[in-house]
Amino acid sequence: MSESDVTRDGIRGARPDRDALVGKGMGNGERRGRKGGKGRKGDQSMVPRAEFTSYYGRPVLNPPTWSARDVAGYLFLGGLAGAGSVLAAGAELTGRPVMARALKVSSVAALAGSTAALIHDLGRPERFVNMLRVFKPTSPMSVGSWLLMVYGPMAGAAAASDVARRLPRAGRAATVGAGLLGPAVASYTAVLAANTAIPAWHDGYREMPFVFIGSAATAASGMALLVSPVAENAPARGVAVLGTALENAAVKAMERRVGVVAETYREGRAGRLMRAAEALSAAGALGGALLGRRSRTAAALSGAALLAASVCTRFGVFHAGIRSAEDPKYTVLPQRERLDAQRQRPDAQRDRPQDG
Repeated sequence: MSESDVTRDGIRGARPDRDALVGKGMGNGERRGRKGGKGRKGDQSMVPRAEFTSYYGRPVLNPPTWSARDVAGYLFLGGLAGAGSVLAAGAELTGRPVMARALKVSSVAALAGSTAALIHDLGRPERFVNMLRVFKPTSPMSVGSWLLMVYGPMAGAAAASDVARRLPRAGRAATVGAGLLGPAVASYTAVLAANTAIPAWHDGYREMPFVFIGSAATAASGMALLVSPVAENAPARGVAVLGTALENAAVKAMERRVGVVAETYREGRAGRLMRAAEALSAAGALGGALLGRRSRTAAALSGAALLAASVCTRFGVFHAGIRSAEDPKYTVLPQRERLDAQRQRPDAQRDRPQDG
């Protein structure tokens, strides 16, 4: 006979392959009287108080079986496509044709890669088509699927018009349209992730959109620095600094707020990736801001560092989510803390002095 419990330090007393304690954790065994009365001697409570004990350390959630290449790649490429379209529209409207053309092409390529990763994760292409049979505003997956269907043709038309040098007015209209949809394309995956039961993603729902937008801006500015001439890369240098600041600030804020779940972002493979992302983004942003205006080589190296930083962030978020689902303490302890806070709130309101 054995029992286990979930503590802040992990599973305590886990003994796999042993018999379960039937009824353990279902109350303290004291006899209770009926509500409003003393009750008769020998009465047993029919609904004992439930207390959680982990079932031999097994995960509360079924850990996802997703491939890191598919899901993290889908997140990175989607962000690169969306933010790239925003930068491409700005570059075209401000007279930076080389940067605009390069970002339009890279956005289409990134969108194709993101869609391919999503379909590969789903298993069969018809599953993606099935998601388009209905439009459900309350489903981030449904909204995201339709968003890609509207954004994709605009991004493709903008790139085709620029490369072929045909239909410039239609091409500009498509460029502006793709640029307007770009922020939603770059950030809807954050809502998609936060809408799951994965603790590291769900508990970070407030900051996750800012993490994703900052990471997408970092990736797009990195691509712009990598492929644009020095004379046109001024906006990319500014976006790199802003994106890096937003992403790192949002990650720090998320780690402070989510409590014990922050361990999944600081330790193990996810921790190494998140620290690499922070260092690479800082180096890329500073390199681009200080040297990118004078040296084409420095601009390209800074852009490559920013792209690598965004990749590390997306893979770090993915692995943090997987670890949080595998360890039951990241599911149970936050729930206990929220339950305790709810119990204390009425007590605090009751003890507060009444006005008048």
